[in-house]
Amino acid sequence: MPRYFDGATGPVAGRFAIVVSRYNATITGKLLQGAIETLTQAGIADEDIDVAWVPGAWEIPLVAQRLAESGRFAAVLTLGAVIKGETTHDEHINRQVSLSLGEISLVTGIPIAFGVLTVNSLEQAINRAGGNVGNKGIECAEAALQMVRLLGQIPE
Repeated sequence: MPRYFDGATGPVAGRFAIVVSRYNATITGKLLQGAIETLTQAGIADEDIDVAWVPGAWEIPLVAQRLAESGRFAAVLTLGAVIKGETTHDEHINRQVSLSLGEISLVTGIPIAFGVLTVNSLEQAINRAGGNVGNKGIECAEAALQMVRLLGQIPE
């Protein structure tokens, strides 16, 4: 019979870090609120959640890497909102941020939860920060919790 590992439910413990972009703060603030509420509802104490504000999405990977390498956190959540403008600037930021965060997770072995919105309009961002598409900050926190549980089940 196969052995299954599933981090979808169960208790979780540890410290969690959240890196959040100040750019588009009306959006990222809602993502942050959703993430914190989700973590605390899962039993994570307020004092076990650290929040680091960065200027924009571009700066998220460096701070996420520092936090992951510290050995203090079970997971690092990353929250931002990159909205398409008149140029391809957003594409370059989105590509590098997502590649960097994936690499940080693989190198450190710490889950880096991706909650950076990569949208075409402000309306899309609003819809994903508590609007009619939900709150991606909540989804980011749920993914982080599941990954911490799952990694705790898998033998090293």
